[in-house]
Amino acid sequence: MTMPASPTAADAANWWSTGVSRIEPDVIQYRGYPVQELIGAVSFVDTIWLLVRGDLPTPAQSALLEAALMSGADHGPQAPSIAVARMAITCGIGLNGAMASAVNTLGDVHGGAGQECLGLLHGMQRRVDAGQDRAEVADSIVAGYRERGGFVPGFGHRFHRHDPRRDPLLTLLQEAAGRGEISGDHLANITALESALARRGSKPVPMNIDGATATIYAELGFEPELARGLFVLSRSVGILAHAWEESGSRRRIKGPLPPPMTAPYTGHAERHLPGH
Repeated sequence: MTMPASPTAADAANWWSTGVSRIEPDVIQYRGYPVQELIGAVSFVDTIWLLVRGDLPTPAQSALLEAALMSGADHGPQAPSIAVARMAITCGIGLNGAMASAVNTLGDVHGGAGQECLGLLHGMQRRVDAGQDRAEVADSIVAGYRERGGFVPGFGHRFHRHDPRRDPLLTLLQEAAGRGEISGDHLANITALESALARRGSKPVPMNIDGATATIYAELGFEPELARGLFVLSRSVGILAHAWEESGSRRRIKGPLPPPMTAPYTGHAERHLPGH
């Protein structure tokens, strides 16, 4: 039996090899750019694009990404992630623990619709590229979700009848498409889905922030999994702000309900052990 060779220094060095950044004594490079050249010359949004995508964005790409990230930064304490951050900070775990607790609530339901919508848009475009009619594709997608009793991701909102972030984001997309900065294909897809929902329902189900930002990410060429990561980056700003504000209240162990309110009990009626 041949024993495996002992790892070499090169094996150890290559264990975490990366094309994202070069870090050596007195050297910090992001995708090949020396950090000292980037500081003061490249924005944080451009740095996100650079590290994730590998090169610097065009001004048009940067503007759309910034709009998407800015629009999802906060949604108040009624958002579970924000509420968790505020409760966590009163438990004495510090800002980093509060932020981590909040980010961990951003799952498939709260925070995941953008990723699902982006995947839907990519799949829809493949069908359109194959020669199918866009409106018919949209109708079939909506029908499929309705038959399964599901919600079309990126549409409707539990809090807003009309999401105030929808129109300005779509306007930016329409203007970018008009200037030839984006293809406009995914913008056409999302509006076709919105029209299909309006035709099939008793009342309109307008696009929400997840649908609008997913369209931006689709037009910018991001993969679906990155939509959630970008949303986490965006919402972390609001999470930090709320956790910091709550830390100033000096309140300890702040629960989901203000005292002396308690959650209604729906279990077995009061009962006792024998002899009591």
